[in-house]
This record gives sequence, C-alpha cells and structure tokens, in this order.
Amino acid sequence: MPPDAIASRPNTIETSTPIVAAVQINPRQDDSLFEHVAWVYVFCREHLFRDDTERIIAALWPSGPPDAGTQLMEIGCGPGFYACQLAERFHNISITGVDRSETQLQRARERADVLGLSNCCFQRINALDLSCADAKFDVVIASRLFTILPEQNRVIAEMYRVLKPGGRCFIAEPRHVIWASIPLFAMWVLVRLIRARNGYREPHKATVFSTSAFENLFPTQPWKQIKIWQDGRYQYALCERA
Repeated sequence: MPPDAIASRPNTIETSTPIVAAVQINPRQDDSLFEHVAWVYVFCREHLFRDDTERIIAALWPSGPPDAGTQLMEIGCGPGFYACQLAERFHNISITGVDRSETQLQRARERADVLGLSNCCFQRINALDLSCADAKFDVVIASRLFTILPEQNRVIAEMYRVLKPGGRCFIAEPRHVIWASIPLFAMWVLVRLIRARNGYREPHKATVFSTSAFENLFPTQPWKQIKIWQDGRYQYALCERA
C-alpha cells in the first residue's frame, strides 16, 4: 500500500453517491449476460483485468501466511480467479466462492479441478443475502462487485455480518467508468448481434464510485478499522470487524 495513499475513516455514517452511467436493472432475475455470454467476462477477468492477488495477500496477511484453517469467502467470484489463486497458494485454508451466475461458477469449478484444488468450493448465492451463519468467515474479498450491483450498503452489511470478530474484508473497485464498463459493452454488443431482445438485468454501463463516495460506503457498519487507498485505475478498502 502506498503510505501516502492510505486513509483511516471515522466510524460515522455518511451518504455515498456513486458515479452512475445509465444504470437500469431489469426486474427479471434469471436472465443474465453473465449466463448467456459468460465467456466474454471470463476472458476479461483472466486476460484484461488487473491481477490483485499479491495486493490481497499483502493487505490481509502482512506478517506472513494465513493461519491454518482460515475460512475465506469471495463474493462475486465469477470464474473463480482469486479463489483458485489463493487456494493454490495456501493449501491449509478453506475458500468459498459465491456468485449468482451458475455458468460462471461452473467455469470456477472446472478451473479448480484442473488445478487439483480440494480446499475451495463454489456456490450460487446472492451477495445481497449470503444465506450463511453470522460470524462464519475470517476473511471476505470482493473485486469489481459494485460495478453492476445495486444496494451496495446492504452488501457491506452482509460482509460485516458473516465476518468473525477481528475478521477482515478486502474490496477492490475500478475508478473509471469507461474502463469498468468494457465487459458490459462487449456483452451487450454480442447479444445484440445474436439475439433480438434486450431483456437482461445488467446495466449497459458500470457504476463507479468517486473517492469520497467509496470511502463513505464503509462507515455504515461499526468497523474497528477502515483503510482506503488508490493505485492507478483501482481503489481499495481493507476493513476489520470489531
């Protein structure tokens, strides 16, 4: 973390105002671009997006490897990029990846099988309702989750709920609308070429938070500590549960 880019935030509730570009969520719940043209997002995640694996490790475990038995959840895991990276790096931790797209999850399971990983699993779960016990996980991570997801404060509340006391979450979000929207642009163009309909729930462009709006997301929960920093096209948060 660049030392001049880290800011600790007071635990006061403020209103977050993201930069939103044409966000319209279709009420249909099962018709998703991430199901029908899943390969586009998989390609972007595996070949175009920044690989934050080393940043995640440095932020969460600065003093050395995680303790054996650490329980980690990746929310919005998509094709399981980070879940598999971390499971391969640390064989003594258990990782659960969750996503709404069964097609993305199938890709994640295939990736784990190819790598011979037995310490990660993938489940179809909505980030707005994680459907698991309180205080179950030591670590929660999420990358590019808020670009298409409404009710961000509700997701932050779910993250806080499922973390154990002293547990930490790491969040990475893009800072620029055009860059963040590349997979959405590509998926919408493709479905318009092959399908004569627009009935997908995803927006046409991404939601991106200004620095202040991103900072204001996290004090909605009583975190013990919040750190925010920026690095190039991304901004990051590391929060510790009280």
